Amino acid sequence: MGILSFLGFTLLVGIISYLATRKTDESSSDGYFLGGRSLTGVVIAGSLLLTNLSTEQIVGLNGQAFTEGILVMAWETLAAIAMVVTAIFLLPRYLKGGITTVPQFLERRYDTTTKAIASGLFLSGYVVVFLPIVLYSGSLAISTMFDVPEVLGVSKNMSIWICVFGIGITGSIYAIFGGLKAVAVSDTINAVGLLIGGVMIPIFGLLEIGDGNLGQGITTLMDTNPEKFNSIGSSEASVPFATIFTGMMLVQLFYWGTNQAIIQRALGAKNLKEGQKGLILASFIKILGPLIVVLPGVIAFHMFGDTLSNADEAYPTLVSKVLPLSLVGFFAAVLFGAILSSFNSALNSSVTLFGIDIYKEYINKEASEQQVVKAGKLFGVVLALLSMFIAPFIANAPDGLFGYLQQVNGCYSIPILTIIVVGYLTKNVPAIAAKIAIGSGAVLYLLYMILDSTIMKGQFPHFLHVMAILFVLNVVIMLVIGKLHPREVPYQQEYTREVDITPWKNVKIVGGLICVIVIGIYIYFS
Repeated sequence: MGILSFLGFTLLVGIISYLATRKTDESSSDGYFLGGRSLTGVVIAGSLLLTNLSTEQIVGLNGQAFTEGILVMAWETLAAIAMVVTAIFLLPRYLKGGITTVPQFLERRYDTTTKAIASGLFLSGYVVVFLPIVLYSGSLAISTMFDVPEVLGVSKNMSIWICVFGIGITGSIYAIFGGLKAVAVSDTINAVGLLIGGVMIPIFGLLEIGDGNLGQGITTLMDTNPEKFNSIGSSEASVPFATIFTGMMLVQLFYWGTNQAIIQRALGAKNLKEGQKGLILASFIKILGPLIVVLPGVIAFHMFGDTLSNADEAYPTLVSKVLPLSLVGFFAAVLFGAILSSFNSALNSSVTLFGIDIYKEYINKEASEQQVVKAGKLFGVVLALLSMFIAPFIANAPDGLFGYLQQVNGCYSIPILTIIVVGYLTKNVPAIAAKIAIGSGAVLYLLYMILDSTIMKGQFPHFLHVMAILFVLNVVIMLVIGKLHPREVPYQQEYTREVDITPWKNVKIVGGLICVIVIGIYIYFS
């Protein structure tokens, strides 16, 4: 029954995605990379949420909540504010310039070399870090949920290989041969499923605690575990409260406002109004994110206490305990959709970065749009195969590798955010300032990580504080260079008229309301 419902829901998503995208013109770069710039607000919101949410986040954050409580919700709720800032400040500028990739703006604002460095940094992050880890964590979840080793009579390691290639090939078909619109449509359907399935877990858990009474379950959970419902993290917590005002917001702004895999959904909007609606809708739903990725961890702590040796087992253990058997297949299909989304979204963005920023620029300057799309697809096939072969070996990596790699991403996230923000807010800062900022930001952060893990043994400030310090330092460096050696001609952004950039009239009011709600949540749980 579970296998049938899993296959049924997964097949349904594939058929709907095919029917919705079969008339999209993929011979042009806009048609393939940006869904023909035809995405509506609801589709953008669904794709944003599914691109962000995957197994390592659902399992990982709930594991942290199991240990620390709801203070880890900062990774979810503060994302809402970053999306509001992106909708009001960054997206109008992106769409005005008609860009397909974020590095394209860097070329116009600075020079081709700056664009190439940024594209290389994005691609290296996807290839070495993101794609293999999504594949591995997703394969582990599917293999465990369906007990693949037992069903197929293979070893646990072989089942991981089988699931990795199953997920990788399926995701590649969506991302490489369907383009952004296929990815976005499948994401939207899976987003609905994930919201339904994700909310079911805490509801069934609370019903279990309250002996069939949801309200009683909430009361019992909060009364029995008051320490788990404090949103203010101590200096020893994984998210100290002070970091919310420093590096946390910068990381969120980089992720939601400049990360190609994320912002590409909004770049495909049919106009600014739809793009802003999509970001605002996604930000509102993101506020509810802790119900899916934090609350189940607290429920698991109440139900299982110290009986779990590994906190990351909290979520899957809770699912197997409270979810009716008839719904296991549906939930596995939804989880499979979340895995696919993160994989194919990053792959689609990698194909875009390669085709537009590297192939067209350095390999074949005279390439037609059809040739650019074809080259991007071939690169995507190679990239997908490479990540599939790397993924199973992550099983041999030390515990906590994913968290460590997330921290390592600071080597390029803060420098790139710096040059984009300074690029839009100033007119005279030259290209050399951007190159120096990327170099100094990456080298100094890398130096911090090496010293903190060897000589200082964790005695340096929290890495989020260090990110904020380096951000300010890089901005100052760029402004000083801009003052001493300004551009010969001040930068002026041109309106390419790719899409209508009339803003949504309610964007600031609704965005402000969302920020107030986030602040209210922190005050209530402080």
